[in-house]
Amino acid sequence: MLITGTAALAALAMPALALPMLALGEELPPTPECDGQPGITVPQTEGPFFKPKSPLRSDLRFELKGEPVVLIGVVLTRKCQPIPHALVDLWHADAEGEYDNIGFRGRGHQFTDALGRYRFVTIKPPRYTGRTAHYHVKVQAPKAPLLTTQLYFPGETGNRRDPLYRRELEMR
Repeated sequence: MLITGTAALAALAMPALALPMLALGEELPPTPECDGQPGITVPQTEGPFFKPKSPLRSDLRFELKGEPVVLIGVVLTRKCQPIPHALVDLWHADAEGEYDNIGFRGRGHQFTDALGRYRFVTIKPPRYTGRTAHYHVKVQAPKAPLLTTQLYFPGETGNRRDPLYRRELEMR
């Protein structure tokens, strides 16, 4: 499974995290859909499993089993300008629906490149009690407020039963 960024998001006056796009078996270039008025990114809870000081890494598959996913996106301003050096921190459950609260399996961060791009290689997290498959993410541009949100998979049967699920945060 390959996921790649396509749509611009913004939260208040802070960075935007391009919503990833789901593309089965092919890599698509990031294509922000900016018309000058991107939607505001919906902030969401970090949940009880956030752990600060994740390692600087883009491959989160260490000691994880599951369906591989490549998550590619772009961090943009509200005016669809790329944000270089923005922090993107990603974490998620393992294939059994558990979060590693002792170590850093399924956790990592990186900084966007000069064009605001980021890339993670990881697994698709499963549904677990009360939650649909999702990623947690924090994004922060240099000297800007922090955005905490979640990204959801399209077509998941658990989406309609998850009280936190928001369609506007679905990956494309």
